[in-house]
Amino acid sequence: MTKAVFIAARFGGRKGFSLIELLVVISIIFLLMGILIPTFSRCKAIAGQTVCQSQLRQWGLAFEMYSLGNGGYYPHTDGRDRTGDEEPISSAGKIDYYSGWVDVLPLLMDETPWRDYEEWKYPGVGTIFQCPSARLIQGDVYDYKPMRNGFFSYAMNSCLELDENCRWWESEGCDKPMPSFLNTALIKKPQQVVLLFDQLLDPGLGYDGRIENGQAGKYCGAYPREFSARHAKGRGVLGGFVLYCDYSVEWKSSVWKPDWPEDMYVPPRDDVNWFPY
Repeated sequence: MTKAVFIAARFGGRKGFSLIELLVVISIIFLLMGILIPTFSRCKAIAGQTVCQSQLRQWGLAFEMYSLGNGGYYPHTDGRDRTGDEEPISSAGKIDYYSGWVDVLPLLMDETPWRDYEEWKYPGVGTIFQCPSARLIQGDVYDYKPMRNGFFSYAMNSCLELDENCRWWESEGCDKPMPSFLNTALIKKPQQVVLLFDQLLDPGLGYDGRIENGQAGKYCGAYPREFSARHAKGRGVLGGFVLYCDYSVEWKSSVWKPDWPEDMYVPPRDDVNWFPY
């Protein structure tokens, strides 16, 4: 008997798999999917976090290069997002427009300045301007048009400058206003002072997840309330990344401090994490 005839004789009566065998195979497939899908999701999240950290370090290098070439000064915290579509008229508006970090730093990374993009064509997720884990919320939920005017998932610490756009010290009784451009040589503790951070983009995740923020992601300069928790660490605890003035990057679950009142917007003037001196 040939080998082919032997095989046919042995298995010729078998038409296919039994119901039990099919159920076993399907169960194994679902089991593998249950194991692999969460693994793939975690890998994707880790990859996004790694890219986010890397991008913040790139921005940090650009800040350092800029300061070395400009007498030790940082660029302005605001950009064209503050002035809108019209050519600026005031001195503060011109500072915003021509010296904002999103306009002067990209050139040091062979990227296009923010103000050179056309409406509806501003950089989105997947560019150096945005955290890869950031997402716009669908629907009419913002107080501005993020796709038209652009949006920011990274923000520069607005306490690094206070000019005529931000005269808060007058109402607070503070006699030590900040300069429009920060001299890095005067920063007392650069390893503690926030430079850039993951910024809130989902309006429904305002401060402590309770306060609606329709302008989330609108400005490239922001305060602690705009900090976003989008990166998981440990047992799923979400947090964000912070770039400090010594150009180190750290994961933080929050930048809000327990003793701060809920109605506070600008941090206390003596806070070492937000004010440089």
